[in-house]
Amino acid sequence: MAIEADVTSITTLDAYEALAVPEVWIYTQEKFTINVLTNGKYVESTTSPTFPGLPILELIPKLVKQAFQDGSSKVLREFRKQMNSQTETYNAN
Repeated sequence: MAIEADVTSITTLDAYEALAVPEVWIYTQEKFTINVLTNGKYVESTTSPTFPGLPILELIPKLVKQAFQDGSSKVLREFRKQMNSQTETYNAN
């Protein structure tokens, strides 16, 4: 997986295709996309194969906005705590 945050440039997927990276997330100020490698080309997806149970398209922009407001360290700690809690609940079932 690759994650790109485009602030001053625009990511092209050619290099990732050549490396056969299965999933590329691209975050710009206007849009967040999940790109999944399918038959050698990237296809925009509404879900992440890596995290199929998470609403990534909604979650990431929300977390970025919250990080600007509250600070990235605080947001990452809270997110990690939530993920650990969900993982424990999932593993218990």
